[in-house]
Amino acid sequence: MSEATMTEHHRPETTDAVRAIIRDAVAARTPLEVVGRGTKRGLGRPVQAAAVLDTTGLAGIALYEPDELVLQAGPGTPLAEIEALAAAHGQELAFEPADYGPLYGLPAGQGTFGGAIGVNIAGPRRLSKGAARDHILGITAVTGGGEVFKSGGRVVKNVTGYDLAKLLTGAHGTLGVLTSITCKILPRPETSTTIIVAGLDDARAAEAMSAAMGSPTEVSAAAHLPAPAAAGIAEVAGLGRAATCLRLEGIPVSVAERADRLSKLLAPFGTVARLAEEPSKRLWTAIRDVRPFWPTAGATEDTAPLLWRLSLAPMAGAVAVAAVRARLPGAEAFYDWQGGLVWLAVPADTPDAGAAIVRAAVRAAGGGHATLVRAPAAVRATVAVFEPQSAALAALSARVRQAFDPETILNPGRMAASN
Repeated sequence: MSEATMTEHHRPETTDAVRAIIRDAVAARTPLEVVGRGTKRGLGRPVQAAAVLDTTGLAGIALYEPDELVLQAGPGTPLAEIEALAAAHGQELAFEPADYGPLYGLPAGQGTFGGAIGVNIAGPRRLSKGAARDHILGITAVTGGGEVFKSGGRVVKNVTGYDLAKLLTGAHGTLGVLTSITCKILPRPETSTTIIVAGLDDARAAEAMSAAMGSPTEVSAAAHLPAPAAAGIAEVAGLGRAATCLRLEGIPVSVAERADRLSKLLAPFGTVARLAEEPSKRLWTAIRDVRPFWPTAGATEDTAPLLWRLSLAPMAGAVAVAAVRARLPGAEAFYDWQGGLVWLAVPADTPDAGAAIVRAAVRAAGGGHATLVRAPAAVRATVAVFEPQSAALAALSARVRQAFDPETILNPGRMAASN
C-alpha cells in the first residue's frame, strides 16, 4: 500500500501507549510504518504498511546533566531543540548528526533525535568521535511483539550484557520503537579552522588527506570536494577549483599552532589557504548535510539525480569513482571521512540507478558498501537499496528480526523486500 493511501495514524505519547498500539497491530496483522517528521522517509525501501506510528508525541528532554555529560530525550524531540540546549552549556552532539531534509527537497531543521539514531547518522567528525551508536548510553523501546525493554543506563561505563541499544541504532525502526534515548553530550571545541589545499585531483587529494591524518596535528575531519561540488558551497566556490579540506578544533592557541604545522606539511601538495572559524563551521555544515547534491529548484523525485553513499577504505574512494565515471560519464562525487565516505550522484535516467555498475566498482576497489540514498519510490522498490548481504549474514539478520518482530509489523519492506 502506498504512503498516499494510508489512513490510520497513531501518535502515542507514552511507552505504554506504544505497546498498546503495537499489540493491537499484531492482533489485527496490521503493519505499521514508524516515522517521526519524515525527513528520512526516502532513505530505504518504501514501507509496505497500512498505518503510521508517529513518534513525534514522544518528545521532550527528560534529563540533562551538563556536569555528567548526559542527556535523555524522547525520539520525537527535534534535534534543533537538543542542539540549542547543549550549545547554551558549551556542549554538543559530537557525532554531528546531518540534516537530510533538504536532500529530499524538504525544509531544513526538521529532523528528530529518534530519526538520527534510527539510521545511525554521523557527520564529518565520524573520523575522530565515532558514529551515533558510539554515543548511545541507553534506550527504552517496544519490540514488534509489543514487549517493553530497556538497555544500557545513564553512565558511560555500564555493563549490562548484550548492548541492545547499539543493535537498534541504525535498524531503521525494524526491530523496535524507541521511546526514550540516553546519550553522551560532549564539550564543544572553543574554536576551529580549516586548512584547504586547492586544485588537487581525487587521487592526489587522497594522498594529502592521508598525510594530514597521519600527522600529529589532530585533524578532526577531512573531505575532498572536486570542482563541481566545491562550486556548490559558497565558502570554497571562490577558489574555482577543487578543495581538499582539513578541520582542526580545540583551544585557540593549540588550533593556531597546529594550523601552522599542517599548512607547512601540505604545502608540497599545492596552494594552501585557511578559513576562519565562522566560514569553517558553515563549510562543514554544508559537507555534513550533502549540500552539493541538494535537488535544484523545480526538481522532482523523478528528475533529481540519483544519489549513492559508498563506504570504502579511504584510499579506495577515488578508484571506485573513476570506475563508475568510465561507464557513467555524468556521475559526480565528493568525499568525506578522509575519502572513506563517498557521495556519488548519477543521472536521474540511469537504468536501475546504476546499481550493478556502482557495486562492481566498489568490489573492484577492494570492497565496501553502497547504499542508494535518493531515488524514486519505484526504483527503491526494485533495486537493492542496501548492500546485499552474504547468505550467512542474511540468515543472522532474519533470526534477529524474528526475535524482535516475529510478525514483521514494524516498517516491513524498509530494509529488504522480504522483511
